[in-house]
Amino acid sequence: MSNDEPAASGAERPPRPEAWRTALTVLQSATPPSIPRGAEAMTALVEFPPGDPGTPPHRHSGPAFGYVLEGEMLFELEGEPERVIKAGETFWEPGGDVIHYQDGNNRTDSWSRFLVTMLCEPGQPMLTLVDEAELVERQHLRAPRPGT
Repeated sequence: MSNDEPAASGAERPPRPEAWRTALTVLQSATPPSIPRGAEAMTALVEFPPGDPGTPPHRHSGPAFGYVLEGEMLFELEGEPERVIKAGETFWEPGGDVIHYQDGNNRTDSWSRFLVTMLCEPGQPMLTLVDEAELVERQHLRAPRPGT
């Protein structure tokens, strides 16, 4: 049945708009590690005021996929140089043993807001802070940063 044909009940349906054909824009694509049975998916809004350094160094039990809604985030994962992610850009991290060093607000004049969807290992917390001793022990895995 075409969009212009009447429904089986005899009632006329208006033609379906075609916007759905171009409504989807893929912003990022990544192949995450396998997702274990019983994993929890969580979508969270994170908001940092101007100049806030963000969450202390931490790791996530599973992969995380994010989108910056407003402002700029200073982002750094173990083994990768720090970078600025701006509103409208995406990020992802594999989770597991990788340390997430920075996720703070890169601007001192505006808020930073980002949306993140995380897949958490069954029975594990979504976020675990990394202590100072481990940061020292793994220092050789951190990419050089400007000014260091």
